[in-house]
Amino acid sequence: MFERVFNRSPSAVSRAVLMCQRVPPSRCLAELFLGRSVPYLEQPPSPLHFHRDWLCPNKPCIIRNAIRHWPALSKWSPAYLRAAVGSKLVSVAVTPHGYADAVFGDRFVMPEERRMPFASLLDLIESRGGGGVDGRRGVFYMQKQCSSLTEELPELIGDVDTEIPWMSKALGKHPDAVNFWLGEEAAVTSLHKDHYENLYCVISGEKHFILLPPSDRPFIPYELYPPATFKQREDGSFDVVDEEAAEKVPWIPVDPLNPDLERYPDYGLARPLHCTVRAGEMLYLPSLWFHHVRQSQGCIAVNYWYDMEFDVKYNYFQLLESLSAVLGKN
Repeated sequence: MFERVFNRSPSAVSRAVLMCQRVPPSRCLAELFLGRSVPYLEQPPSPLHFHRDWLCPNKPCIIRNAIRHWPALSKWSPAYLRAAVGSKLVSVAVTPHGYADAVFGDRFVMPEERRMPFASLLDLIESRGGGGVDGRRGVFYMQKQCSSLTEELPELIGDVDTEIPWMSKALGKHPDAVNFWLGEEAAVTSLHKDHYENLYCVISGEKHFILLPPSDRPFIPYELYPPATFKQREDGSFDVVDEEAAEKVPWIPVDPLNPDLERYPDYGLARPLHCTVRAGEMLYLPSLWFHHVRQSQGCIAVNYWYDMEFDVKYNYFQLLESLSAVLGKN
């Protein structure tokens, strides 16, 4: 029966069943459902194929050759970007250590948002060349997520697709936002989840993702933190400025690069998938998947956010959230 239902070989199913006797049920199901790595597709799928094999099962994949026709892959050199949009003012997140929107001490701290010419950001990234973090210089990352490509750099839209046709057909909708990402190697996106179907396309450099399925929610802790914002002084040091009269923010305190398993032992039961998305590749990151992101110095990416369907999948996740709260695994 397992062989028919899960389309696995008898030996693979036997190993999975044996594992179920030794590990929590959610991790057992993940083994049957996900495998141990993010699979690759060599060509973009048809809308039906994508809907059936990836969207409905809520499974990630890396797609090659999906954006090979984009002019951006060959055109977006520093010289071209300076000529096309160098004088445009863009929103840049600045932090002392690279972690924006993350737990810092006993606060949830957001970055200082700074407006600067795009060419100045390019100059800064090129002059630093990666390496360690100097807390008095700050770490810079263009990460604004309110459709930053279309809102702040519309001159570049002709170099990419305004939507991903097979994704739009599979979902029956257009993307809610198209975002532009450029930053330093030290810039890190802390572990979180989004209510979007996400197609993440790397133009140059590479992105390193740690992914955890929604079924791992019981092992992922949340705590409540007062919100605050980084503010850089004239001498280069940073203050943490509390937000006045603001509600506490639920956020994940675990760093998957160095988890504190003494404090959060349940995280040791989570089952992260690691993957690297390189120039010319696209990651399908399903809605509600937890993800942590790093990058190479000067990596450029564009991503498409499509609103998720708030269907039975969302209700199942909400049930899991509620059960986690009852069990004290907030």
